[in-house]
Amino acid sequence: MRKRSIKNVRVNTEVARELTSILRTVKDPRVSSFVTVVAAEVAPDLKTAKAYISVLGSEKEKEDTMQGLRSAEGYIRRELARTLNLRNTPLIDFKLDNSIEYGVEMSKKINEVTRDLHDDEEEDV
Repeated sequence: MRKRSIKNVRVNTEVARELTSILRTVKDPRVSSFVTVVAAEVAPDLKTAKAYISVLGSEKEKEDTMQGLRSAEGYIRRELARTLNLRNTPLIDFKLDNSIEYGVEMSKKINEVTRDLHDDEEEDV
């Protein structure tokens, strides 16, 4: 299976969707309730997968959530095997993704700049 084949893209989206529902059932108190699976990349041989996780909260909450996810990896993998019909169930490597927070921060900065420009235009009139 090629890395960007249609089958691989479908497997990636299905794994991300299932991981989202499985993370809601993790009972580890370290795992924040504000966890989002941004994306999943499954290797073409279906042996490994990278799950990009976004956590809304402080740095401590992010670290605790990542530790909780790593300790619940066996449970998550077992549930993934139960829900998906794949030849191999991939080993999941959780990666912290800050792209959503970065986007929100940039949006706030853009709004500040445009608000200042809008205020300057009103003063000129």
